[in-house]
Amino acid sequence: MELQKVIDVAAGREPADLVLKGGHIVNVLSDEVYEADVAIAGDRIAAIGSYDGHEVVDLAGRYVCPGFIDGHVHIESSMLSVYEFARVVVARGTTAVVADPHEIANVMGTEGIRFILSSSKYCPIHVYLTLSSCVPASQWESSGAELTAVDLLPLLSDSWVLGLAEVMNFKGVVANDEVILDKLKVAADRVIDGHAPGLTGPALNAYVASGIHSDHECTTVDEAREKLRLGMHVMIREGSAARDLDALLPLVSPGTVDRFLFVTDDKDVDDLMEEGHIDHMVRRAVKSGIKPSHAVKMSSFNTARYFGLRGLGAVAPGYQATITVLDDFDACRVARVYQSGRLVAADGVCVDPDNKLRRTPILRSAINVQWLEPTQFIVQASGAGPCNVHVIEVVGGQINTGRSVEEMPVVDGTIQADPSRDLAKVAVIERHQASGNIGLGFVRGFGLASGAIASSVAHDSHNIVVVGTNDRDMFEAAVHLVKIRGGLCVVRDGTVLADVPLPIAGLMSALPAEELSRKLKTLHTAAAGLDCRLRRPFMAMSFLSLSVIGALRVTDQGLLDVEKFRTIDLLAK
Repeated sequence: MELQKVIDVAAGREPADLVLKGGHIVNVLSDEVYEADVAIAGDRIAAIGSYDGHEVVDLAGRYVCPGFIDGHVHIESSMLSVYEFARVVVARGTTAVVADPHEIANVMGTEGIRFILSSSKYCPIHVYLTLSSCVPASQWESSGAELTAVDLLPLLSDSWVLGLAEVMNFKGVVANDEVILDKLKVAADRVIDGHAPGLTGPALNAYVASGIHSDHECTTVDEAREKLRLGMHVMIREGSAARDLDALLPLVSPGTVDRFLFVTDDKDVDDLMEEGHIDHMVRRAVKSGIKPSHAVKMSSFNTARYFGLRGLGAVAPGYQATITVLDDFDACRVARVYQSGRLVAADGVCVDPDNKLRRTPILRSAINVQWLEPTQFIVQASGAGPCNVHVIEVVGGQINTGRSVEEMPVVDGTIQADPSRDLAKVAVIERHQASGNIGLGFVRGFGLASGAIASSVAHDSHNIVVVGTNDRDMFEAAVHLVKIRGGLCVVRDGTVLADVPLPIAGLMSALPAEELSRKLKTLHTAAAGLDCRLRRPFMAMSFLSLSVIGALRVTDQGLLDVEKFRTIDLLAK
């Protein structure tokens, strides 16, 4: 019996299957670091102390940490398949993630959620899910599905489903909206994650009182402090677009450390491979002065405890033998990773023993666009002279947007983009039901001097979004994405300069991570050739249509004033 074996190994009556000898235990339970062996029996840690076993690995003073856990991530944002994502992050010390399949759920509903669950089998990491609570994100964007409480309820019986994902409709919660309250009720005995940027005072109290336990949208110490005081767990986010680690670490102290979790939210394949995953956050935290045991605690134990993942998050007897071994904390280089007692990564490379068992589920195409014409990208002027228009202002390093009113040139009765002032046109094309909806607007912040860039990744409903300096290139870019079943592309003078097909729901690639990364680098080089100045222009573009955050957005239904939560005319009065 396995339990008897664990006890016999711990008691010294039987040799361990594996002993990690000569390492320093990072003990998140006692808040200390000390030298000891780790004795492993089967998939469990049997004991800490001085032990021998059938296999002995000399760690030569390296640091033995619990496997890192990402507490909130959209795997789809990496643009990798689930298995390829797992292969990349496990080599960085991540052994579990809590994924919100919000992106693919907006495209394909429960079919998309079940696809993620099926794809997670035989991965070298544990992939837990929280169920997407806001599909669609609002009535102002057209998604490929609608998920009600009745749709979500059966999925809660799956052992890999932990609760309800980020409740973005905080206004609906505060206003007692019946639809969102039904979802809170069906998940009342589970973890319910929040998403409430800038919410404060009585409205925040109402939001927390509804049973929502966390938030990953804090960007300032004051915002995080208020949420901590009301009992929320603060998820510190460091992704590709939103980077809040430096801003929030000053609030971490011995008295508050238990209330913080590390998450990435949205991080693309290039950043995962170049910067890292949760290991990047641990490294940065220690460098900023956070105690190593506290950094590791926020990357593992706190997350496991918050989500009720018993047996994960610590190196102690009875816990799963899910362990990340670091060379040091300065570089935070991952030397070895064990998942349930099995070596799954060594020296930065995945050595997944279950790769041969992996199967990729079949998924239908998710691009369904009505026939397009170049004239659909034209913005008609109200008169012969220049027109004042509302402009979306991209804020570098944030997913928030600002707004302004600018005078735009008129040529032959149409309003034109003005690259000399960094004013580009943006179009959002509905791609789920072939409705023919196209929303048009103008945006500043990309720096495009010519051409167009396009993507079928566009939060939250993931319609096709195009930013460009002229209608012809915008049309060609949109048509090309339809031809390749979704993805990203750069077009200039009617020619496709680079593309990245994303045939899995128009969100994810079937390519190995290394090959996808090479294609993305070529894509970003092509975008830079248009004088695009953003570090991650396609990720910035993907948030232009997010209808629940920021000042001004554009969806397939038109220009949206987020603060008033209604569509407005593109022309400013």
